[in-house]
Amino acid sequence: MNGYFYALCATGFTFAMTVLGAAVVFFLKKEQQSEKAQSAFLGFASGVMIAASVWSLLIPAIEEAERLGRAGWVPAAAGFALGVIFLMALDKLLPYFQPEPAREGCVERGLKRSTMLVFAITLHNIPEGMAVGLAFALAAKNDSGVLLASAIALAVGMGIQNFPEGAAIALPVRRAGHSRTRAFLCGAASGVVEPVFGVATVLVAGAVQVLLPWMLAFAAGAMLYVVVEELIPEAHLGNSHIGTLGVMIGFLLMMTLDVAL
Repeated sequence: MNGYFYALCATGFTFAMTVLGAAVVFFLKKEQQSEKAQSAFLGFASGVMIAASVWSLLIPAIEEAERLGRAGWVPAAAGFALGVIFLMALDKLLPYFQPEPAREGCVERGLKRSTMLVFAITLHNIPEGMAVGLAFALAAKNDSGVLLASAIALAVGMGIQNFPEGAAIALPVRRAGHSRTRAFLCGAASGVVEPVFGVATVLVAGAVQVLLPWMLAFAAGAMLYVVVEELIPEAHLGNSHIGTLGVMIGFLLMMTLDVAL
């Protein structure tokens, strides 16, 4: 069984689903770009990321650590805290990555929010790609049809849940004032890391398995920081409940996909 080939095909599928999700930005009509639509899109992104951080990252981190014979809460709590600290540092440093004349404008919420959003979901996709690669590495090592079927099911589930994640990046980036093409590319680019890290994991499966719980929790902390610091406050500008409904719909959709698949 060629673990590299299977891992490449599987993570290629998950990447393609991210691309399809990001493509919804091309169907966003001009008249839909109101303040209420902005609240709905940001709320939806928040809900998707909250659910993904729990069911796609924290719970798998705990389960993987326990499967390795370790206390599940240790990498989950410590990795989560490191993810939050890392994003807090990035939040402070982000303006200094811009040219001097643009620094004041760069700290505008739109650029800051969209940059952190892309970064957080890209971080989240790295351990997901590694999890898929690890599943196929184990199937190849044991030459097991049962493990192969389980790995394929994992890849299909992650691919389907990547669709709303692609949209969760592209729509807020579009709302920040960027072109449809740029918003689409930002959403699609967040998924490129999955094939890269998925195939690489097959090569170093033993070492990665130990680090995976920490990386999953780290990504969860980074994602929740962006949600609480940037997305939810922006989604609730004004007195409308649209942002709240967007959070609930995004959370419900992502939770359903994660649990069902």
